[in-house]
Amino acid sequence: MGVINLPNILTITRILIIPFFVTSLIYGHYRYSLCLFIGAAITDTLDGLLARLKDQKTTFGTILDPVADKFLLATSFIFFSIYHWVPTWLTIMVISRDIIITIGWFILYLSTHTARVEPSIFGKASNIFQVILLAFVLLSINIRGTAYVPSILVWPVVLLTALSGLHYIYRGFRTASG
Repeated sequence: MGVINLPNILTITRILIIPFFVTSLIYGHYRYSLCLFIGAAITDTLDGLLARLKDQKTTFGTILDPVADKFLLATSFIFFSIYHWVPTWLTIMVISRDIIITIGWFILYLSTHTARVEPSIFGKASNIFQVILLAFVLLSINIRGTAYVPSILVWPVVLLTALSGLHYIYRGFRTASG
């Protein structure tokens, strides 16, 4: 199966949205930012759903999809942190987890020649709550004129980010042990 299919096009679209999203943030066009962010989140939901329903899963898509997610989430957390819309410590936590997972995957690949890492339920839940938190912040900016970060959304992100990081580390050690 070729790499040019609708799910992969949606994933690539998500990556291509990021510069427009950043530009809209920088120039204070927060309605566009919210629309672009929600559009990117929708492509994330649709690409995986379509890949499974239409049996169009590819190795390319399996690798590119989480990369697209990380680009969007990391970019969002960095800018939201710069603008003081989310706590800097939260941004550090989210990005650190992703760096640890990426380095762990690389080490695992070098030592076992196993490149396949299945997403965990905790990782997926962490991403979902991160997206909800970021969308809520953008929504609050559009409705109230200021960023609002309710702790009821922050703490699930903290818990799931930490839990998913530990779960990936555990799975990596299990895979490395053979």
